[in-house]
Amino acid sequence: MLPRLKRLRELMIREDVEALWITHLKNCRYLSGFTGDRGELLITQEEQFLLTDGRFTQQASREAPHFTLVELGVEPWRQRMELLASLKIRQLSFEGEHLSYACYQDLIQHKESFNLPLEVKPCRRMVERLREQKEPGEVENIEKALRIAEEGFGYIAERLQPGWRERDGALELEYFLGKRGSEGPAFPTIVASGPRSALPHGVASDRVLQPGDVVVLDFGATYGGYCSDFTRTLALGPVDPLWFKIHALVREAQEKAIDHIRAGIKAQEVDRVAREHLCRAGYGEYFVHGLGHGVGMEIHESPSLSPKSAEELQPGMVITVEPGVYLPGKGGVRLEDMVLVQEGGAEVLTRAPRELVIL
Repeated sequence: MLPRLKRLRELMIREDVEALWITHLKNCRYLSGFTGDRGELLITQEEQFLLTDGRFTQQASREAPHFTLVELGVEPWRQRMELLASLKIRQLSFEGEHLSYACYQDLIQHKESFNLPLEVKPCRRMVERLREQKEPGEVENIEKALRIAEEGFGYIAERLQPGWRERDGALELEYFLGKRGSEGPAFPTIVASGPRSALPHGVASDRVLQPGDVVVLDFGATYGGYCSDFTRTLALGPVDPLWFKIHALVREAQEKAIDHIRAGIKAQEVDRVAREHLCRAGYGEYFVHGLGHGVGMEIHESPSLSPKSAEELQPGMVITVEPGVYLPGKGGVRLEDMVLVQEGGAEVLTRAPRELVIL
């Protein structure tokens, strides 16, 4: 954790941040190792503090040995103000995307009662920017989560059948992932069948699977606090030949995009390669989302691979490549692989075959 704190402090100096108050639990874990569900960090150039309540003090002492522990009481604002006063902090930056308005109000109100000459201001994505480029250990955890998901796909593909509800498939899959070591679903499991497969985020419903359905499975496992993201499209028996054509186009678009990935390229350029392939085939209007996104401790991280993205891919980023075609009222096809960005290209982390699976 100490190298991460060093990089954060370097960023704080560049952006003129005297002290940073971190309340997003994923960022707390990234910097400290603390896995409890109530915690916050205060980082200065010289010291680092972990604030939590009495339920987690033993856990925090064990998981975050490089942090000074501050126990929050029934009036947590009091411990916060006492800490800020003791450190003689004059400027406090907080995570603008994550701090609740109620917490912000408490801070403003009680700094006056403590007579603290404290300037309070938001900052944006300071820790998230550090998290974009993964360390080898982070990539290893992502790959372990991905291997669990791929094993789950093999398991469910042998069992899914007409007569099951989409929800039955999701529950069966999530149970299997847990038995194989997943710490929980990376996001709500998508099992979208028949016409519902045209819904990019069609989380599992009570719809009963029918012969001839195409089924989009999009799910992920978590391991060591890191997520995987995996999508394949299945067919329940003989299906309209149209779906073979669309599946081939989607696969080609994905392969072209992956071949284009390398450090230094604009994310929007990778999206453009896949999108233009589908447009030339007459299906561009049915690709209704961005090509992909970063994955790490959260299922959606920077960068975003979309037509509007101004971000540049950097070595160590782990991203998804997931083109899709969705025909309203009929169905859809999506393929999704995870990729590690490298200097000269991309390493595909996903190992599962990309064929349209016929059950």
